[in-house]
Amino acid sequence: MEAYKAPAAIILLLMRRNNGKEQVLLQRRKNTGFADGMWDFSCAGKVEDGETMSQTALREAKEELEVEIFPESLQFAALVHKRDRAANLIYYNAYFICRKFCNEPTIGEPEKCSQLRWFDADSLPDDLIDDRKRAFNAYLNGERYIEYGW
Repeated sequence: MEAYKAPAAIILLLMRRNNGKEQVLLQRRKNTGFADGMWDFSCAGKVEDGETMSQTALREAKEELEVEIFPESLQFAALVHKRDRAANLIYYNAYFICRKFCNEPTIGEPEKCSQLRWFDADSLPDDLIDDRKRAFNAYLNGERYIEYGW
């Protein structure tokens, strides 16, 4: 791995209360080259040059889910220092939560997402990407930093 070339990404969790239960929106990935066919959190994307992580979250929400989010609605959840041995990559993934957004989420990139669905936060599917599941559980347990894949 070349020095100073570890990419950063954001993972955004749109959440809501429905019938007294906390729910999180998941997307089923397709044609991305990473974990296709599996569930992922609401949206995810690489931080682009000159962009902050929170700006990335706002951009990705608009592109992938067609929702508007005000910056003050983002809440930092966790940072995951991830090693992907299969791809020989190290990532810095920042997780943000948003409970207040405009518009009903829809699939904005149908070539990369086959389905959106709300799940109860305490009943996530078994085929949710493992490092995402670990990050969410860490957040629920008050951990804000985890290392994965080392």
